[in-house]
Amino acid sequence: MKAAWDPSTVRNSAAHQGADGLAQWLQQRWSGLITGVLESPAREGRYAPFPEDLDPAIRSALQARGIEQLYTHQRQAWDRISAGEHVVIETPTASGKTLCYNMPVMDAIRRQRSKALYLFPTKALSQDQVAEIVALSTAGTLGVRAFTFDGDTPGDARKAVRTRGDIVVTNPDMLHQGILPHHTKWAQFFEALRFVVIDELHTYRGVFGSHVANVVRRLRRLCRFYGSEPRFILCSATIANPVELAEGLVGAPVRGISDNGAPQGAKQLVLLNPPLINPDLGIRASARSQTSRIAQEAVKRGLKTIVFAQTRLMV
Repeated sequence: MKAAWDPSTVRNSAAHQGADGLAQWLQQRWSGLITGVLESPAREGRYAPFPEDLDPAIRSALQARGIEQLYTHQRQAWDRISAGEHVVIETPTASGKTLCYNMPVMDAIRRQRSKALYLFPTKALSQDQVAEIVALSTAGTLGVRAFTFDGDTPGDARKAVRTRGDIVVTNPDMLHQGILPHHTKWAQFFEALRFVVIDELHTYRGVFGSHVANVVRRLRRLCRFYGSEPRFILCSATIANPVELAEGLVGAPVRGISDNGAPQGAKQLVLLNPPLINPDLGIRASARSQTSRIAQEAVKRGLKTIVFAQTRLMV
């Protein structure tokens, strides 16, 4: 009789311990296909106190959500934005970039009744951002109102968004088609516009990035017509040229912030070239099939695993 599989044998085996075991398995299994290995050690977080001039209600809201101090890059962003500079924050995922702009924006809203425009490339990201703002506002009873404005916004709700929204969250297409051509209806908003946040900066490249850059120039021209000069806060995943890309998009000097103060765990990057299945024609196995094998092995080892793919069909 075949014995039942016991997961503890996997967990307790030295060869199956964590990501190190998986990396060793990869290098043994496909030793001739590994083109590079990069190891990044774990790093402790670096912290800074809240700014002294931060609205006490916002400080209380952050503390109510378990945030007792800032990462150094978050404090640096506050200082640079407070000095009136355009900034681009380029730090890894889950390093707290959202707080880099929500904190100064909400502070200005409470102190000066300022307005802010947030641009995200997708509706899903816009909805997530509104939920985050509402949660922070509720935690401190801040009274900050954030609304999405996109193709799904009902016609009877659009006037309320224009007149009552402190933060309007939209996308470049809607800004181009639904806001700028109707700027007279948005006059009250543009007159008080003090911040424009552009998240996922790395997506605005190539021809699409050129189109968005022209839309941003139209936005800045209209703001000057209504007597405002908003500061731009841009955020990006780790890329090689964040300042160059941000300045090309905004059309003005931008201060770069890339010294990440958030803690990070140890990382191992293994680059694997799929095996040849037809050496004469140089045809290799698909990356999808090899990824599936690696993911299955990771799951067998009890590792929490996430796989990224470029299309929904491939997922």
